[in-house]
Amino acid sequence: MKHTFAALFSVLLLAVSCHKAEPGQVKVEGGWIQGEVTEDLTIYKGIPFAAPPVGDLRWKAPQPVVPWEGVKETVKYGPGPIQGFGQEGEDFSEDCLYLNVWTPAKSAKDKLPVLVWIYGGGFSMGSSAFNDGAELARKGVVLVSFNYRVGQMGFFAHPELSAENPNGVSGNYGILDQIAALEWIQNNIAAFGGDPAKVTIFGESAGGISVSMLCASPLAKGLFRGAISQSGGSFGPVEERSYPGENMTSLEIAERDGVKFMEGVGAQSLAELRAMPASKLGRPFAMAGGAWPIVDGYVIPDDQYRLYEAGKFNDVDILVGYNSDEGASFSFGGNDAAAHKASVEERFGTFAERLLEVYPVDGPVVTKTGRDLSRDAAFGWHTWSWARLQSENGNSKVYMYYFDQHPEYPEDSPNYGNGSPHGQDVDFVFKALKKEEVDTDFELSDIMATYWTNFAKYGDPNGEGLPQWPEFTKDSHVTMVLKGDSPYPAPVPDEDALWVLNSYFESRRNQ
Repeated sequence: MKHTFAALFSVLLLAVSCHKAEPGQVKVEGGWIQGEVTEDLTIYKGIPFAAPPVGDLRWKAPQPVVPWEGVKETVKYGPGPIQGFGQEGEDFSEDCLYLNVWTPAKSAKDKLPVLVWIYGGGFSMGSSAFNDGAELARKGVVLVSFNYRVGQMGFFAHPELSAENPNGVSGNYGILDQIAALEWIQNNIAAFGGDPAKVTIFGESAGGISVSMLCASPLAKGLFRGAISQSGGSFGPVEERSYPGENMTSLEIAERDGVKFMEGVGAQSLAELRAMPASKLGRPFAMAGGAWPIVDGYVIPDDQYRLYEAGKFNDVDILVGYNSDEGASFSFGGNDAAAHKASVEERFGTFAERLLEVYPVDGPVVTKTGRDLSRDAAFGWHTWSWARLQSENGNSKVYMYYFDQHPEYPEDSPNYGNGSPHGQDVDFVFKALKKEEVDTDFELSDIMATYWTNFAKYGDPNGEGLPQWPEFTKDSHVTMVLKGDSPYPAPVPDEDALWVLNSYFESRRNQ
């Protein structure tokens, strides 16, 4: 019997080893896949990197991929995650843990650097299908993008969930999906001609915040050597209330909110909640039960500011920045100066007067200088704090940027004085501009794509023919202004105001 089993096993091994790969076929965890072979790239879409998180796997850490037989065609994006407001359909599904690869490699021996995209969307929306990685891959990198769970499917905490979890936590499934995708990349990217030792993660908004969290999570240690954050960072205090830039709560608070959410949807037990259609678990109205990562002591160990002060982070090269007019998308009280002032006073309390001085509003309408307070509270302060803390407590390189590409609107335009809003940079990085609003848009887009891919290749954005980008250090707080066809280094914008904002965040942290 023993010899019979051994013989059968040998036949099975021989059958597997005898598979003759056709062009565009590679073997990954789960089985063989077939991509689309083009003149200069091979493209794979919809590769499973974990088991579908459905049924009993809803609100559990991602599990190993389910193997398949034969060759799986991977030429179409897998469905994105159920969106945070319950949308589903052909393009969105609870079965969403798929990734995509664009590779210019000619063989598995090429060992190209790997650039891994994490989408934004406020941890409530998003899909890897929204961004095409072909143009970045053509600059000599393997480009990977992946889905992660968002909204209630990705960030729901509850005491029953924590009780069934071996680590005693719940609520950070979307971040665990990201870590699982990075582990898959470590184990499989060599088959696509990528080098697992040269992985750089990058993301924008919630994707940039995710990059920040991965840089602070011990579970992600060793999974990447570089990190790029576009309008991200998560350095705010851990507290109950929620404002842009102050989103982090504790496991205890998230579990309490989860109980309220369960009651709100009419479920009596976790089993009943798992049996409900995912589309019924969105947030169509104000309801407790988060859609944001939490400090659970496991995936995210603590207040990230404190972790960086203590040197407890994944010390990799970083390139971080934000856009000049993020406040146009995240304003306090809209354009009315009185409403803006009232909103600032409500949020910032005793710090409001000083902040209104350093972020002044002149006249009845809020101008960019006033909006810059919301820009910095949500993004600028976090990015600057990240660069500052890492330059003081780490050993890796830090590069900071300030994206400021926009039309110069005439004085009689309602857009007069506007800068670059939230999210504008994404199409520049991906070389996905559809039209030119400023004469130098396409030139700047190519410069940025080259900076980003150089950083993935060398841990340094600089290269031949590019304006020199100096490092941000503890003794030299310098940022690269990404504008026009000749970006230039400059002092960090409004740094005096950032120090005032820093005092506010410090007071919140010490309460």
